[in-house]
Amino acid sequence: MDSSIISIGISNPGKPIPQREISRFMQIAHQLDELESRKLQFFYRVSGIDSRYSVLEDFEKENPVDFSFFPKNKALHPFPGTKARMEIFQKEAPKLAFEASLSALDQAKAEPGQVTHLILVSCTGMVAPGVELDLIEKLSLSNSVERYCIHFMGCYAAFTGLKLADKILKAEPNAKVLVVAVELCTLHFQKEYTEDNLLANSLFGDGAAAALVMKSDKGLSIKNYLSQVIREGEKDMAWGIGDFGFEMRLSQYIPSLLDQGIRNLATVFEEVFRVSKIKNFAIHPGGKQILQKVQEAFGWAPEVNFHALDVLKNFGNMSSVSILFVLEKMLRDTSLEGEILAMGFGPGLTLETLHLEKR
Repeated sequence: MDSSIISIGISNPGKPIPQREISRFMQIAHQLDELESRKLQFFYRVSGIDSRYSVLEDFEKENPVDFSFFPKNKALHPFPGTKARMEIFQKEAPKLAFEASLSALDQAKAEPGQVTHLILVSCTGMVAPGVELDLIEKLSLSNSVERYCIHFMGCYAAFTGLKLADKILKAEPNAKVLVVAVELCTLHFQKEYTEDNLLANSLFGDGAAAALVMKSDKGLSIKNYLSQVIREGEKDMAWGIGDFGFEMRLSQYIPSLLDQGIRNLATVFEEVFRVSKIKNFAIHPGGKQILQKVQEAFGWAPEVNFHALDVLKNFGNMSSVSILFVLEKMLRDTSLEGEILAMGFGPGLTLETLHLEKR
């Protein structure tokens, strides 16, 4: 019997914020003139994103005097430092993680006391004692539950969490592993008007997801996985801690690099996964162009991105959380059955692949 994802719970903070409102905030924050404002509005319109979520209410405020986190002026001065942002993470991340975890357990009709291992995934906040300890208390998990933290690996980190869960279950077949990803990407808004910041500010949103993994003949069974590093993209996607939050390096060349990397690895994918026989695909919705380039590199029809595009449209890119939102949709899709190839990307440039089967 394989390790299986038998349930996935999801959560987001507050109400969805329309992309056009975030665009308006960015025009003020970047202090753009009329021409640059029009360019930004167009960029946001073609992003493939209709709305995103944030733990910060300021992104939907029209007047800086109404800001609650950022300074109440158009220059956003003094700009909030990393400490202020981590204080918000410490307060808000456990709430979202709890909601997603409770949903996953309820769907599986599993008692919290049955959870033997807890894996926390996040690249947008770190604190000790951590979110995983808050979850133990909020969910009434056993104080002896084994806990692991996967931090700062980027958008592909949920794959690492699921692989770790599979390895635990191979060693302890009776284990029940709760994998929880929580990302508050919008805490790390950067106001300097650069290409990296323009891309990051237009894409990322906040959310949490939890997957219960155990030995089962139901759900999404984990068949195999593969990790590859595309060295050519090492400088095009990176994530560092700065004085004013975490700083993203996100080049416009990433879609092309992924396209080239996947084409170069085509033989490997066929040998490991027999990709030509797989009909269902779950691609990390890192952006509209990324989804398109991956689809084209494999020679797939555009329809394979149906679930991923829906997540991108309604939630934006939630870093490691995003792929679990895509898999949650596929798990609930009664018309979908058979093998699934899931794929995610992150700093490195790292490519993670997971072979699943829906039963």
